[in-house]
Order: sequence, then structure tokens, then C-alpha cells
Amino acid sequence: MNAAVTRLDPRWLRFTVGRPWTAAAAASKVQLSTLPPEPVIPSKQPLRVELIGGKRYSWCTCGWSRKQPFCDGSHKSRAQGLSPLRFVPQEDATVWLCGCKHTNNPPYCDGTHKQDFIVSAPLHEPTES
Repeated sequence: MNAAVTRLDPRWLRFTVGRPWTAAAAASKVQLSTLPPEPVIPSKQPLRVELIGGKRYSWCTCGWSRKQPFCDGSHKSRAQGLSPLRFVPQEDATVWLCGCKHTNNPPYCDGTHKQDFIVSAPLHEPTES
């Protein structure tokens, strides 16, 4: 056998074995998350909007915008990891855009605001900042 394999350096052993590395120790020092932040709920009702066909819109996904249901850039400082949903309607239309930010058919309302988890959730009130 190779001499390096049969003879272990005691300094290496003391360093690697003497200092156990546990997930709990690492977790207490660093908090990592790959999930985007949850949106706040600015409205528990859909918002009626007149859309112009061919015009580009940016629907707020984070809930922090003061121009609901559209984005004002608040996600850049308040909800990093979320970005607006950009869409262009084919024709002029009156639509109901989601106000609770939890629709399964963004940006359009699908009735999710009627579910218990939205009804019982706190409503986000914009503050001066």
C-alpha cells in the first residue's frame, strides 16, 4: 500500500476529527433561503381595470406598490426576489385583476380571495416612506 494511505498525519486527524461539523452549527450562523418572499395582501377584492390592447402593463406581484394593481418599483427594496408580471392584452377590455396577489391565473382574478387563508390574513396598509 501507499505510505500516505497507511500513515495518517496526526495534525490532519486533530483538525478534521477534533472539530465536528454539524448542520445545526452551520444553520445557526447562516440563514439561506432559495424561496422568493411571500407577497403582502393589498386588497381582498379584485380590481376592475380598463386595459388598452397592445399596451404593455406591469402587474404588481409583491403587493407593496402604491399604484395597485400595477407596479411602482416597490419590490426593489421591499420584496427582493419578486418582480412584476409584464403582459400585453390583445384588445381593449375591461378586466378584473387580482388584488390579493395569490391568484393561480395571474394577473387575472380567479376567486382565490374568497378562500379562508386570504379572508383571515391581515390586510397590508401602505405607509409613508
